Amino acid sequence: MKMSKSMISTLREVPADAVIASHQNMLRSGMIRKLGNGMYAYLPFGLQAFRKVENIIREEMNAIGSLEIKPSVVVPGELWKESGRWETMGNSMLRPKNRLGQDLVVSPTAEEAVTALVREDLSSYKQLPINVYQINTKFRDEIRPRYGVMRGREFTMKDAYSFHATKEGLDETYLDFEKAYFRIFKRLGLTVIPVRADSGAMGGSGSEEFMVESPVGDDTLIICPDCDYAANTEKASCATDYFLDESCAKTATTLQPQEVATPNVFSIDDMVSFFNMSNKNFIKALVYVAYNSSLDLTKAPGCEKLEREGSSTEKTYPVSYFTVLIRADIEVNEAKLAAILKASDVELANDEDIQRISGAPHGFVGPIGLNTCPIIADYSVMQQQENGTYSINMHDAIAGAGKEGYHVKHVEPGRDFTPWATADLRTVIAGDKCPQCGGTFYSKKGNELGHIFKLGYKYTESMNVTFLDETGKNKTPIMGCYGIGVDRALASIIEEHHDENGIIWPMSVAPYQVSLIPIKYTGEMQEICDKLAAEMQKVGIEFLLDDRNERPGVKFKDCDLLGIPIRIVIGAKNLPNVELKQRANNETELIPVTDVTQKTLQIIQDAISNLNS
Repeated sequence: MKMSKSMISTLREVPADAVIASHQNMLRSGMIRKLGNGMYAYLPFGLQAFRKVENIIREEMNAIGSLEIKPSVVVPGELWKESGRWETMGNSMLRPKNRLGQDLVVSPTAEEAVTALVREDLSSYKQLPINVYQINTKFRDEIRPRYGVMRGREFTMKDAYSFHATKEGLDETYLDFEKAYFRIFKRLGLTVIPVRADSGAMGGSGSEEFMVESPVGDDTLIICPDCDYAANTEKASCATDYFLDESCAKTATTLQPQEVATPNVFSIDDMVSFFNMSNKNFIKALVYVAYNSSLDLTKAPGCEKLEREGSSTEKTYPVSYFTVLIRADIEVNEAKLAAILKASDVELANDEDIQRISGAPHGFVGPIGLNTCPIIADYSVMQQQENGTYSINMHDAIAGAGKEGYHVKHVEPGRDFTPWATADLRTVIAGDKCPQCGGTFYSKKGNELGHIFKLGYKYTESMNVTFLDETGKNKTPIMGCYGIGVDRALASIIEEHHDENGIIWPMSVAPYQVSLIPIKYTGEMQEICDKLAAEMQKVGIEFLLDDRNERPGVKFKDCDLLGIPIRIVIGAKNLPNVELKQRANNETELIPVTDVTQKTLQIIQDAISNLNS
């Protein structure tokens, strides 16, 4: 390919709205151009790299026996109503109507579409497992799209879905995908951190994310330096730290609860000053509102009059309230709370609802006598064991009294109140202890590239997918889901492989492997360039010949910006040798013209072999 015909248009200045390296370099190198907020078009140079990422993913999916399909991007809204996510997915889902007034969905994800396709043909256990994937466009109406294709509204993902007769079959395929993901990211030149993760709106149980470190990452990773524990902060757990402060009581108190007037004491800091005690002695009570909880609350305190809504297979409580108890020095992890409540979202209740539910304003809510909503205690307070007994992790505590201006001393969990449920609801932070080895956690920012889920029966049950087992009985298949963001993977490659001059492409995804740069594209230099181009084309080397009438410095700067791995400079002073320079290590050497094609081919083969190993 000659540069003059390549449609590559480089920018000298960094666009004002581009704040991260990938966004800056993708715009400056002419890979992408913005069409609208969160919507980008790939130009030829960018599409070359995009297709290489896509093809590596495709090769590894095919290698584990996953079969490619191509569902439509726009799907009937009825499928989403069947699954129950029409009501719960939120405003990020684009819901147009056709000319007949029928509801449609511009797919933000493809569980419903693929489940409907499998349902049409599945009849017998002999057809299982089914393992299919798509590489397709999606649309999510992000509130604040940013960072170029790293978080856009329209994007491309690889989604794979597997259907199994048994949980053991799902486990086996899940591991196949996990191994395939490590191979994919290795071939892309990416350093990934596998972490435990929250399944979120996707549902399911087992879940693992593949993250890349990023200073502007959307996720916080909690990592143990002493073992293999790593988790997204939405999922991370830590060792129970029973008594981190000598002032904390270590045994149950025999003293009865005692109300204390606490005028102008509202915050935890106010309580610390007033009682002259560590914040680890206080139980914090927070009233939350949950949306679309699918828990069975028929026997939960204060929920007797709540009514469930939705489809026959996926009924939820549109709005329900819960009080969370947690030690005052730690924070509630709302992603964990939403998962425990099987809710689409949770948030702190407003002042009016807090007063109505608890009989007290925020800051004075307490657990004793509270029966207007279910109480969920974090493990920092107490933990219910399998035999129904409780492990009490706070003693002789102080909590809100349930009326304004008062707190209660000598609160003993398990004696003075019993929660409806206990759960791990704390936000784990750097400095907490690892539950596996006791090491001290550290944290870093990261972005998610891939996510694998054990979805279970969430979609197959709600959408009535069945098969006949060996005995002729109707069974529901269990399901797995495995995604990779193609655009985000491409952007992450640039985030990891760049310098102040531009991109440094790994050989496997470089749009072109070689840049042929004549000092002047005339006379003998032109003849040699054309000869090298013909040789390289014959052996399969992908090259870009810079035939522009530009100064050498301009050509070199563009070559560095574009990130092409090998630069071959043809100059009259060096002939019959040419200069070969590798972008990744800046090594430069003079090579005879007669040897340069084979030398270049060997460098390319070695680089790709190393990435594939």
